[in-house]
Amino acid sequence: MPDQLRRRLSLFSLTLLVGLGMSSWITRTPDVRDALGASTAGMGLVLFGLSVGSMTGVLSAGPVVRRRGARPVILVGSLLVVAGVAVIGAAAAAGLAAGAFAGLLLVGLGGGLGEIGLNIEGAALEVESGRPVLPALHGSFSLGTVVGALVGIALTALDFPVVWHLLAMAAVMAALVAWAMPGIPAGTGREAPEARAAGAPRERRPSVWRDGRLVLIGVVVLAMAFAEGAANDWLPLLMVDGHGMSATHGSLVYAGFAAAMTVGRFSGGPVVERFGRAAVLSVSAVCAIAGILAVVFAPSPVVAGVAVALWGLGASLGFPVAISAAGDDPERGAERVSAVATSGYLAFLVGPPLLGFLGEHLGLRLAMLAVVVLLVVAVFAARAATPRPVSLPERPAPQPARPR
Repeated sequence: MPDQLRRRLSLFSLTLLVGLGMSSWITRTPDVRDALGASTAGMGLVLFGLSVGSMTGVLSAGPVVRRRGARPVILVGSLLVVAGVAVIGAAAAAGLAAGAFAGLLLVGLGGGLGEIGLNIEGAALEVESGRPVLPALHGSFSLGTVVGALVGIALTALDFPVVWHLLAMAAVMAALVAWAMPGIPAGTGREAPEARAAGAPRERRPSVWRDGRLVLIGVVVLAMAFAEGAANDWLPLLMVDGHGMSATHGSLVYAGFAAAMTVGRFSGGPVVERFGRAAVLSVSAVCAIAGILAVVFAPSPVVAGVAVALWGLGASLGFPVAISAAGDDPERGAERVSAVATSGYLAFLVGPPLLGFLGEHLGLRLAMLAVVVLLVVAVFAARAATPRPVSLPERPAPQPARPR
């Protein structure tokens, strides 16, 4: 198998792994909530473990990648996700909220580390191949969520114990890690060793956040991650508590959201090539806004369930396309990707407790309006994803002819 194809398949498999882990416990969220005896606000605090772990992983991943490369970061992150899913299942069986918090902390930590490593690796492959890679890479995550959600729905309908479901999924994920890791090359994203004379001071580079364009791209990632994370964290409970659906139907709606995300991401490459990053990001944000508003104000559960597809399509391309825009710098691409992904994980940090607090006082439906506000900002910030024009070298002015 050619090295580049093996590398691509390995990246897609490891990204799919994270989606499997996330959706496996998300579809069992109502069962986990009942097993823990937690309120809506209490579940927000349990979910905060995912946020804390995610931010810790994201903030620590960039410096490690620069020193060691993306491969060890991806390996450690993948193993932590596997372990976290198993811990969540055991905690639910024991009725331990602290255990569920710890399991989500591991999932978040592993996901944060892996997210940075996988995006840096994918951005590097994108540059090497000259073709969009990140939309399909994130599509693999969404495909994993679809597969995991369908399995979760079936097992929920059969009243299959959460602990055995999540332990079995952790075993499948561990097998994926064993197969995929040999295809990830070493050294991607690692800074070249600098020639340092004894006692010579190292040149300090300015922060990438001094680039106003990158700041706006970070805002887009923040909003799009908030839109995606809100569905990942709360959609099953939103449909159960907000629209009166059963737990099985709520999980089925989440599977529809994941399917829409998958379709949007796997079909997004040609769309981005045809219309450009900025236009795709603006239209995506508008679609997500329309979908969320329809879910919030839908007169019936059926209408809300259909609107979730528009929410998923709108959120599908935001994160990968913005990450791709951040990584197009030939000198500091890995550092910029790490910085922008951090802004996205800020949404995972504040999202669950914020929406849980708002949901406790306003209901989960109205709480989703906070996501809409950020998406409106993203519509206008998306112009920053337009590639900078390449400046041509100035031609010397013609010299007057000298008289002979």
